[in-house]
Parts: sequence; structure tokens; C-alpha cells
Amino acid sequence: MAKRVTIFVTCIVDQLFPNAGMAMASVLEQLGYEVDFPEAQTCCGQPAFNTGYRDEARTVALHTMKVLKGAEYVIVPSGSCTSMISHHYHDLFPKDSPEYHEAEELSHRVYEFSKFLTDVAKVEDFGANYDGVVTFHDACHGLRDLKVKDGPRRMLANVKGLELREHDTCEECCGFGGTFSVKFAELSGHMVRTKLDSIVRSGADTVAAVDCSCLMQIQGAISRAGLPIKTKHLAEILASR
Repeated sequence: MAKRVTIFVTCIVDQLFPNAGMAMASVLEQLGYEVDFPEAQTCCGQPAFNTGYRDEARTVALHTMKVLKGAEYVIVPSGSCTSMISHHYHDLFPKDSPEYHEAEELSHRVYEFSKFLTDVAKVEDFGANYDGVVTFHDACHGLRDLKVKDGPRRMLANVKGLELREHDTCEECCGFGGTFSVKFAELSGHMVRTKLDSIVRSGADTVAAVDCSCLMQIQGAISRAGLPIKTKHLAEILASR
């Protein structure tokens, strides 16, 4: 087992949810990994890519590839950012170019946090304790691009004191979608309210996910509704004692 991993913390975690990033590092250190955080890292380029600004996305991707060059494993607390690096970087470069092959090579070293735990570290019980009823939201990129589904649920089921309950729209989009929530605010709001109604029906007091962007969207709806429901990144629950 490799003893050194590199974390790519993502913009939203860095700026708005630092506790999720610190929890991820804590879990990895608990497993015996030395955690490296390259301070030159910035955005993965997904907002520009999704909005059609390919030249700008390419510039950011080249920087990220340079920063992550030589890392044996790159661990990301976000399915969407993982998907951008592992599934779409090579779309930014001509086939058979050095940059295309570098992007392809990097794609095999980048893991969404929960996938790294299940597929590489092969650990699903972290001795965590969390007193609450938790429901899990399947973030779109993690579910559809990375096939993240059962792993987080198995890990949550091993947390002492935690009751895991499904909500009936667990696989439906929360409505965030980055710039989608800005361009189509009314539709985005309708989608998250549908999601929130489902969460309330489940009786959960906590919503867990592997993407803080989704949790930000859901927490906004919770706050506007004045409900006593918490949102937690999976790493925060696995690091809880």
C-alpha cells in the first residue's frame, strides 16, 4: 500500500467547507498515509469547461497537470471535480499530443475520496461514531461518471450510532450543477425543493454526500425552510468520534 497521497481539495471545499477537506486528510492519516497538499493547486477548470470556455479550461488543466505531476495517488473530496480531471481533461487536447497522453496518464491516478477508500485502501470501517439518522444523496457525477453508489453506504452502515435511511429521490439531481443554478435559478430551486421534500419524508436529521457543492445547494433549501437538518460530507462523518 502506498504511504503517500496527494489531495486536490477543490475550490468549494477550500473556500467554503474547509472542515470537509481536513476531515478527509484526517481519515487518510488514520489509515497510515502521509498526506501531501500542493499549495499551487487552484480550480480543476470545470466551471469554464461546462460553460464552453475551452481555452480557459485548457489553461487551468495544464496548470493542474503540472501541480499533480509525480503524485502516485490524487484524492479528491468531490465526484464532479474528479470526473473533470479523469474523464474530460483529455477532451481539451488534440489526440496524440503530449498533453493528451499526460491527461490520460493522470486520469488513472485520480480518485474520488470514497472510491479510494473502497478500491485502493480497501477499508470500510473507521471506528467512527455519529449519533443521528442519516440519508445519502447520490451526487450526479459521482453516481453516473464514477459509479459511486454502494461504497459510501457500506461505510456509513459501519458508523456506530448511525441509522442509515434512504430517501426516495436519492439518485435525482439536487439542482446545483454549477452555473446551471445561476442560469436556471427557478428550475434549480424547484429541483432542490423536490429533493428536500424527499429528505423530510425519510425522517433523517442529516444529509450526507461526497460533493460539498450538492450539500451547499441542499443546505440552502434547508435554511430557507427553517428545518433542523444538517448536511455533512462523508469524510466528516467518517472522521467523527
